[in-house]
Amino acid sequence: MKPRYPNTMTLAQARSIFFASSRLGDDGGYNARWVRVETRPWPVYFPNTACRVEAAKLHDLHHIAMEYETDWAGEAEIAGWEIASGCGRHGWAWLLNLGAFTIGLALFPKRLYRAFLRGRHAANLYHGGFAESNLANHTVGWLRERLQMAGPDPEARPGDKLSFAFWSVVGVAYHGAWVIGGLGCVFGLVALARKTLL
Repeated sequence: MKPRYPNTMTLAQARSIFFASSRLGDDGGYNARWVRVETRPWPVYFPNTACRVEAAKLHDLHHIAMEYETDWAGEAEIAGWEIASGCGRHGWAWLLNLGAFTIGLALFPKRLYRAFLRGRHAANLYHGGFAESNLANHTVGWLRERLQMAGPDPEARPGDKLSFAFWSVVGVAYHGAWVIGGLGCVFGLVALARKTLL
């Protein structure tokens, strides 16, 4: 299949195409005050902090290098890849990726596992960063080389399987904590309303 982002394309060109095809706006949403995540039955909003934007800029370049889409399956794949290769000091990346990872575990387990294996044997930008000023000076091929993406998909080793199992447990526990916390808030509000009304 022909790549959407050929190796000879500059990262500036690739990111513009990525923004347009993903309907993220001319700036990728980096300057928005709030981030909207499409969840069902209701979307979730959270502040678009400087730390989140810093992580998002690197995350988007990972999307381009790996050619993962921004639909549910693609976000699960990039989450598996980034968790496996490590999100470093980027707390927002860990939090958002854990959510997408767990959704992938339930809906796209094979694709998630394959992406996770690729990430286990790759580098990523979260550890060394990437300056915006270099987007026009480097190509997609350069980025793929930096991320150590050459060669066929790796075979799963025992350590890879153990790591995937570990992160699966962490992801389920993470989602479970959110569900329990949400239910606790709902029950607390119901109890408060009943007490107020009686």
